[in-house]
Amino acid sequence: MFKKIRHIFGEGKAVAFATYKEWSAYRTHSLVSAFVGPTYFIVQYFVWKAVYGDTAMIAGMSFEAMVRYYGASALIGYLTMDFADWNLQMLIRTGKFLTFVLRPINHRRFALEQKLGHRVLGLVFEFIPCLLILWLLFGVDMRPVYIGWTILSVAITFLMNFYVNYTLGMTAFFLVNAGGIRVVYQLFANVLSGALIPINFFPEAVRRIMMFLPFQYTNYIPAMVWTGGADIAGFGLSVPEAVMFQGIALVIMMGASELLYRAAIRRFTAVGA
Repeated sequence: MFKKIRHIFGEGKAVAFATYKEWSAYRTHSLVSAFVGPTYFIVQYFVWKAVYGDTAMIAGMSFEAMVRYYGASALIGYLTMDFADWNLQMLIRTGKFLTFVLRPINHRRFALEQKLGHRVLGLVFEFIPCLLILWLLFGVDMRPVYIGWTILSVAITFLMNFYVNYTLGMTAFFLVNAGGIRVVYQLFANVLSGALIPINFFPEAVRRIMMFLPFQYTNYIPAMVWTGGADIAGFGLSVPEAVMFQGIALVIMMGASELLYRAAIRRFTAVGA
């Protein structure tokens, strides 16, 4: 048992390090993307500045809380960004997934280890520069209110993003090209994850439905945990309760991913290999 755990840990470390080294060759791209978050933050700052005007609170959030929310959202995005769906559907479409079927390694675990290495690079060249920009240029205090709960919530978000995207990528086993599904998901995610507008601005009926969807657990919940939101999702959820719901959503997503993975592997025909 312990030997197997050591083997998996050693394998993960090697894959993550190799991915870090590979993508570090494109670190200029990462440095450029570090300015995307602050640019989006600037846009949101002035939009909400105009919306608030002389109003102190809207939907239970002050202007200062809104600013911190979008700052946290940008930083969390750098730590949890994922494109497992694109990678997987490309491997399936070209038939190159066959090489992983023949190897003594589960591709989903391999993809997760790759993401770990890629996001370590993101931590260094995207997260830290963006954090410094928000702090030094805009004077936004981005220290988490509850650092322990924030770390746990971001870790769950890291896994949630991966399993959601990998599950989307697995639809290519049935459709060959999952690009359309990916676009549709991104469209809904942009609106329902809280990236454009916090979830507590939505009507109560919509918020109740969204509790059963994966979107808000990949952005809104971790951002509210980071900022110590007192009325998460408009339901008065405490930070521990919000993280608990996030954990439950992750377990459900992992189970769904496993079921689809087993069904998908049986359908793989290595077209294009």
